[in-house]
Amino acid sequence: MRTLGGLLFALQVEGEGSAVSGTSSSQLVDLLANTTYVSRVVLVILALFSIASWAVILYKVWMFRQAERQTGQFLDVFRRSNKFSEVQAVCKSLGESPLVGLFQSGYAELTAQLRQSGSTAEASGNPQPAANRPTLKSLTAVDRSLTRASVVELNKLERRIPLLATTASVAPFIGLFGTVWGIMMAFLSIGETGSTSLEVVGVPIAEALIATAFGLAAAIPALVAYNHFSNRVKLFASEMDDFSMEFLNIAERNFT
Repeated sequence: MRTLGGLLFALQVEGEGSAVSGTSSSQLVDLLANTTYVSRVVLVILALFSIASWAVILYKVWMFRQAERQTGQFLDVFRRSNKFSEVQAVCKSLGESPLVGLFQSGYAELTAQLRQSGSTAEASGNPQPAANRPTLKSLTAVDRSLTRASVVELNKLERRIPLLATTASVAPFIGLFGTVWGIMMAFLSIGETGSTSLEVVGVPIAEALIATAFGLAAAIPALVAYNHFSNRVKLFASEMDDFSMEFLNIAERNFT
């Protein structure tokens, strides 16, 4: 009997909880439906910010995963190949990696200098015989081309990320504006009715606080994603610096 009584009590509590949850949901819908026009504009703006930031988040997650995977594949090919031309052949299939842009820029400058020097030898990672060994006119020019390509690749990685920072900084203030406006309307209602009872004041204040809640809901994911993506960009920048040094070491060892 005790077991049966406990089960009935649990079912009753669960039913009451479901009723409260359903009531809360319907009350929230009613609050949203009865908000003022200014509050609705604020909520629409926050919804647009939230949708845009989530679109950027999902796109950047996919982009960085592709870049990380293809960077690993590119480095494996680069370090196993004996000739730069072999690496160049796989660059088209690994275009999402920022290191591909660096390599292609450095390889183009390297090839241009070797052609100007009248050498017909192929740009290779292996030393050539002294009589036929191609030489570079300027290793600094190769370094500059790698630096320029690094800036271009960083700009690609950082594209659209500032929108997350804008959402994280602006959305709470837009929500606060909606809350302040709603509280102003609540006080005007108090002045008109002359009543300060909870029934009169509670609903307008609840409507006003919805804007702040929506602002925080838009800002918090954007801020977390912005910090995460900024850290990923720094890691990619470090990888590009290491690759540039490795490329210059090979060029200096074999072509100077």
